Amino acid sequence: MYHFFVSPEECGSDTIIIAGDDYNHIRNVLRLRIGDQIAVSDGIEREYLCRIEAYEDQKVVARIEDVCGNNAELQTELVLYQGYPKSDKLEMIIQKAVELGAVRIVPVMTRRTVVKLDEKKAEKRVERLNAIAQSAAKQSGRTVVPVVDKVMTFSEALKDASKLEMVLIPYENAEGIAYSKEVIHNARNKRSVGIFIGPEGGFEDREIVDAMAVGAECITLGHRILRTETAGMTILSILMFELEND
Repeated sequence: MYHFFVSPEECGSDTIIIAGDDYNHIRNVLRLRIGDQIAVSDGIEREYLCRIEAYEDQKVVARIEDVCGNNAELQTELVLYQGYPKSDKLEMIIQKAVELGAVRIVPVMTRRTVVKLDEKKAEKRVERLNAIAQSAAKQSGRTVVPVVDKVMTFSEALKDASKLEMVLIPYENAEGIAYSKEVIHNARNKRSVGIFIGPEGGFEDREIVDAMAVGAECITLGHRILRTETAGMTILSILMFELEND
């Protein structure tokens, strides 16, 4: 079933109005007909099972048939602080992070980041990355559209993460898989968890020290060195499985 997002203001007691790009996509690309079912989320907490009732004035009128719960979202807020990678890896990372339950993705410029960003281009880049996040949310049946934040420095990201209940920083030189498993298991009791992932060259030792100084838990993901696009997906997968409720 096709999944779409609207603002809460577009959700009435009996019908939902879908306009803008989604109108064109529903009518002219997907060619959905009157009577076809769709899923619609208000982007906050509710998902609606609807049936297309009419096309009017560049808008889709969808009749609400059922209101579903919010079982697509984890009870713990997951925030990925991703060291800015080269080429177009960030697009794939965001897509997969959304599928795995992250609610925010923050691109981070670390000491070993090699990408140089122009400020104007960075703003447009963030717009595109948010569009990718929305598309991934639709595909994976999320009821919330995760946000891709503006690019932060490492120190800004640490300050931002200090608001969260738990912060994890996988590091190739960390030891103690038993300890790491215990830390991850304890995430079940947290309302929010931040995950820091380094860029291609990894974190400098000083960055690890700075992270631990603000309460980050340094953990290992095993005896293999993972690429930046693999490490985030690994820890998010582990956390998703650990945090998932029936």
